[in-house]
Amino acid sequence: MENLSRSAVDTDATISGPPGMNIRRVFAQRPEERMRFEFAECSVDLDGLQLRRGNVPVHLEPQVFDVLAYLLINRERVVSKTELLEKVWGDQFVSESALTSRIMAARRAVDDDGRVQRVIRTAFGRGYQFVAEVRTEVPEPAPTSGGPVDPPATLEQHIRFCRAPDGTRIAYATVGDGPFLVKAANWMTHVDYDAENRVWRHWVADLSCEFTLVRYDERGCGMSDWLVDRIDFEAWVDDLSVVVDELGLERFPLLGVSQGAAVAVAFAARHPERVSSLVLYGSYARGRLSRADSAEAQREAALDVELARVGWGRDDPSFRQVFTSQFLPDGSREEWAAFDELQRRTISPANAVAFLETFARIDVTEAATRVRCPTLILHARDDHRVPMSAARELAALIPGSRFVPLAGRNHLLTAAEPAWPVFLDELQRFLAPPAPVGRAVQRQPVNGADQHRRRG
Repeated sequence: MENLSRSAVDTDATISGPPGMNIRRVFAQRPEERMRFEFAECSVDLDGLQLRRGNVPVHLEPQVFDVLAYLLINRERVVSKTELLEKVWGDQFVSESALTSRIMAARRAVDDDGRVQRVIRTAFGRGYQFVAEVRTEVPEPAPTSGGPVDPPATLEQHIRFCRAPDGTRIAYATVGDGPFLVKAANWMTHVDYDAENRVWRHWVADLSCEFTLVRYDERGCGMSDWLVDRIDFEAWVDDLSVVVDELGLERFPLLGVSQGAAVAVAFAARHPERVSSLVLYGSYARGRLSRADSAEAQREAALDVELARVGWGRDDPSFRQVFTSQFLPDGSREEWAAFDELQRRTISPANAVAFLETFARIDVTEAATRVRCPTLILHARDDHRVPMSAARELAALIPGSRFVPLAGRNHLLTAAEPAWPVFLDELQRFLAPPAPVGRAVQRQPVNGADQHRRRG
């Protein structure tokens, strides 16, 4: 067994390098612009990276916000298309149509259009200029105690490697101090980088506060071997067995996220004596192709694979951003950039295609009926990647499972969204040891928690 130790989780990371410009670096060059701007019925907080219209937050794709922000802080002049392409996309090669589409999206976001041009004006043959009347407001500085600021907490995780029977090297990590919680691998992970990446670091940090969290990278992904003979569902289930056997875990709770939930279900059905309970999030019993009930749904499943085949390895992130917008539709600019970087770091284009083809054909409907452990299933009501109906189908198949819908659209829960603390509370209460006989346990209601429904 090979070992590697790592202290991780940088809770104050900023974006650097492509894709897109670093807005905070622009602020360093223009410190007088660290303020809130108001125009028409809109306000833009450049420091907080947020647009509001009529006091309602407006979600923007990261590059759309970058274009709007750059035009706003340079509103005294016409900004050429070449300059915008350079500042927003860096040295990545993108077509002029990419810029045009972002300009159109920025105009829609601020209730403008190409005919009226009351906010963003086109200077034909030259570029664009922000022309709306702008009012500025300097935010009050946050009060400080005058003492030193504590550095962000770090997590000491231990990364090791084990080998599957076919020789594939599987990377796994343990972090935390408490009862074991095993997380079945899912796309896309990297046991080292996850502890600092915005997509996964709050999962690692918060879950390891209560548990000894066990994570691993599935074959073909992250720190596990990429060049492998097999990338298929059965191999992923077997790799979970390899990791828990390596750790000597006889019985443990199992967490599954996205397609990792299907792996967890299959493992629990095959090894009922080893899984004490199941927690599933963003789950489904049947993959996109398996549950496709129309020609259009079949074409959508095929397009998913084709997008990865054509665009995964390109420097232009446009193709990968299709997946980003499905996994994190309400993510921040930093989270979108972090997810794109995660896609680039964790998997090769060829393996991304193989993974998506395998996901599409997953079917654990029969295995789900054989699960005998207590099961908690949580799912975002408006999940953009996996519809809630797919999770409800799985909940109906697992005997006695409990289904908890959560508010939100993200397929992967972010640290800032209200559903994240609800998810943590539900998981911790579900996995808590039973109260001693004869003692009543008072449970405090969770603010904003959704109504729960029992399946059986």
